[in-house]
Order: sequence, then structure tokens, then C-alpha cells
Amino acid sequence: MHGAMIQNKAYRLGLLSLAALESCSPGAKDNRDEQGKQGRMNVILIAVDDLRTELGYYGNNQAITPNFDRLASSGIAFMNTYCQAAVSAPSRASLMTGLRPDSNRVWHLGDEFRKINPDIVTMPQYFKQFGYHTVSIGKIFHNHMPDSVSFDEPDLRPEAFKTAELIGRDAESFYVDPGLMKELDSVRAERIKVRTYGASGGWAYGVSVEATDAEDSLFYDGAQTELAIRKLREISKSDEPFYLALGYFRPHLPFSAPLKYWNMYEREKIVLPSNNYLPVGSPVMAADPSYELNACYDLNVKHPLYNNMSRDTALLLKHGYLASVSFIDACLGRLLDELESLDLSRNTVIVLYGDNGWKLGEHNAWCKQTDYMPDINVPMIISSPGMRKRGIKCEALTELIDIFPTICDAANVPKPGYLQGTSLTPLFERPHRKWKSAAFSQIHRLPIRSLDGKRYMGYSMVTKRWHYVKWYGWDADAKCRKELAATELYDLRNDPEENKNLSVLEGYEKVTRRLERLFTGGWQHAVP
Repeated sequence: MHGAMIQNKAYRLGLLSLAALESCSPGAKDNRDEQGKQGRMNVILIAVDDLRTELGYYGNNQAITPNFDRLASSGIAFMNTYCQAAVSAPSRASLMTGLRPDSNRVWHLGDEFRKINPDIVTMPQYFKQFGYHTVSIGKIFHNHMPDSVSFDEPDLRPEAFKTAELIGRDAESFYVDPGLMKELDSVRAERIKVRTYGASGGWAYGVSVEATDAEDSLFYDGAQTELAIRKLREISKSDEPFYLALGYFRPHLPFSAPLKYWNMYEREKIVLPSNNYLPVGSPVMAADPSYELNACYDLNVKHPLYNNMSRDTALLLKHGYLASVSFIDACLGRLLDELESLDLSRNTVIVLYGDNGWKLGEHNAWCKQTDYMPDINVPMIISSPGMRKRGIKCEALTELIDIFPTICDAANVPKPGYLQGTSLTPLFERPHRKWKSAAFSQIHRLPIRSLDGKRYMGYSMVTKRWHYVKWYGWDADAKCRKELAATELYDLRNDPEENKNLSVLEGYEKVTRRLERLFTGGWQHAVP
């Protein structure tokens, strides 16, 4: 569904979501007072920015992640989960509204879901109507989007980071070393003069990495972990069930983590990807120029077609990414310890996910914002008191948009009928059952990030074996797709790194026809 039809459908869905909510629970305050807990499970939603499946439990033998693995062993790790867009704003808007990007019309970083859909109902907003006290800490939607409509406590921050010079900045741009912070202020001031990317909007990167010998609590994610623990101690005493959303900023750039996590790795033993080249036959718009790295003033990264990053720089960046992941792992460990101490595991659903993946040199590129597997394949771990089987690795095709209906079922809250994801609770008992036939994602390629200077929308469909991508021209004014511009086809069984685009070769016509039928049917025809 495209063009004006997308907009009309999205608008109707927004109104439908509000109407459905109001019909379920007239008089929100009265409903909350009457229901109390009434068998509802608490909810803890943990978003980790730019977290790819670089975790021990997911088979990665480089990452040191005992607490991610610990959470997975207490529940289910979904091994084939896909985000709906490999960039924060649309991915998070899709997950939190239960609507795919073409329905809520959030396609790129500049799209604000609440401005586009004023009446749309988010997951925490929905849970509020069923007696939940909702709390937000860290990055849940996109930066500077606390959305007070969704949360009773919409934007809790550690006290040390509420100063006048920091309150308007995104926490991903914070450093601990005073010299780096001072240097950043100077560079940022110069950038603002020329409105260089990264200087406006409340944030700007400095250098790409920081390894400071300091306590975890001096770093933002460490400080907000302590804040989350204090908040848990408070709200767990209430008669109301709670919905706590905690958004970690690392391993998003810059890779700023305490020195001790850097010291967990020997840089020369870190393995870089072998496919540091674009896929053979890849179309011109498929790759992103890794522009986020250029917001770091110590780097000058070119488009993957021309990028010649040195091995030393690549090792430094991957080292920083791994150190950042291990830092967040330690934060998670402290949170899990507190949950056990408060005896909350018996009545709390925990969901942890990466909002999108991140390339670490695959296809000669870094960052995200493509339809390639490192960007769209993400970890998702669920631990629920109702599970009889734990420590399961589920291979079924799943999507982040499935989180909303899954949490509803796991927490004993009625599901709204407009959601476009599928509850995963049947997989809790039968993780090997037949499930979705495909998972869907998309990316909006802006003209300034395409080699030919044109605008595109790339639609991705992943099946158990194939990855099928169709690129269309995109009309930004009418918000609709135009003519088909290119196609990609990758055989994930024989070419899991996606190094050869088979759509440009002969002999795959039958496969393409079969995939085209599934693609045309869309997500509605791929459900179990």
C-alpha cells in the first residue's frame, strides 16, 4: 500500500488505535484506581542502541557478554529477529506504536511520530489505561522525544546530567574526560557557525572513541543504571503494576566506555570481517556512506565504494564497539542483580532488544542505514514468569514489531486489534513450531547519501533462505513510491555474508517469481 493510500491508512490506524483504547477503558484514571495489579505482570523494556548480534549467546566468540547471556539463559533468545528500519527513529516508532513505517509514516531520523500522528497510541500509553505506572529512562523513542503522553514519568535523568549545558544535549555525545568535553565544546561552536552535520539538533560528536579510567557511574549509562535501580526500589512497593522503559545509549557512537572494559580485549586478536567490499552487483543506492562516523572530527570516512580505512583504525573502532557492549553488559548485570534482590523476577516480563544493527567493516562500511543483514538483524531476548522452557534459542523469523502484542499477552493485558506484529507467546512453549514465512524491513535513502543524488525507498524481505530487496524511487512530497529502480537477491544459505547479488544473474527467475508473490502479499500474508 503506497502513496496517498499509505497516508490514509496510517491516519485511520491512528484514529482506530485511539478509539480502541477508549472503548477498552473509558475513564483512564478510574480504570487505574479500580484495577490495581489484578494479575498484571510488571514490564521492563530494555532498548540498547545500535546493538547487533555481537553477543556470546548468539554465537559470537569475541564479545564478552556474561549478563546478556545470563538473561538469555533465563528466557528465550530469538536468533532471527529483524528491525523494521535500520535507523533509530523509524525503528523505535514502529516498535512502540505497533505499526510499520509505511503505516505510521516515520521513515527517517527527522520524522517525529507524535507530530505526524497526534492521536497515535504508544505501547506505554496503552498500558497506562490498564493500571500501569509508566516510567521512561534514557533513549526509548528518538533523541529529545520523551513523549509525556506515553509516560507518567517521561524523562528521568541522573542528577549530574541535568546541568544547563547538558540538558539540551543527547546523552550519546557525552564524554567523561574533562579535556575531551572542553575540546568538544570548542569544535561544536565552530560547527554551529557553518551548520555542519552534527552541530545542530542538540548534539555533536567529538572523537570517535574514549577510554577513560573512571567509575561506571561517571558515564551516562552507568549513572542511569543506578537511577533505574533506585526507581525500581520505589515503584516495586506500589499496588500498581509498572512499565519501566530503559534505553541504553551505548554502543552507539562515540564508543565511550570505562578503560576496564577496553582492557578486557586484546586489540590485535580482534577479528575484522573478510568481506570488506561491496557485494558484487549491488545497486548504487544500496550502500550508505557511513555518515555518522564523519560526525566524529577525528575521522574522514568515504563512501564504501571509495573507503580505504586503515586496519589500525578499523581495529580501534571495533575494539571500541566491543568495549561499549561489555560496558552495557555490566550495567545490565547490576540491573538483573537488583531484580533478583527485589524478587521481581516472579512477576515481571523483561524484553531486551537492539533497535537496529551496525556494520563493523562488512561491505567496506560502518554504521547502519542499509538493508544488509548486519544492520537489520538484531538480538531480542524475552524472559517471562509464565515460561516453562528457558535457555531456548528460537530460530523462527521474528520482528521487533512483535514486541507490543507479545508483552500484552505475557503481562495479561488485552491486545489492541490494530497491531501489525504477531504475539510470540506461542513460541514460548513450542519454539520450533511453524512460524512466519518472511520478515520485513525498509530504509529511506536520502539524496545526499546516494551516489547518484536521487531519493529511494528500499524494501527488504527475509525468508529462511533468501533476502530479497526492491528499491523504488521515492516521492518525498506525495510520500509514495515511484518506479522500480533496482533489485537485490542473496542466498543466505550459500552466501550468508551477502557478497553476490544474484538478481543480476541468469538462472534465478523461478526463485524471484516465488519471492515476488510473497513480497506482494506483504506482512499480512506472512504471519503464522
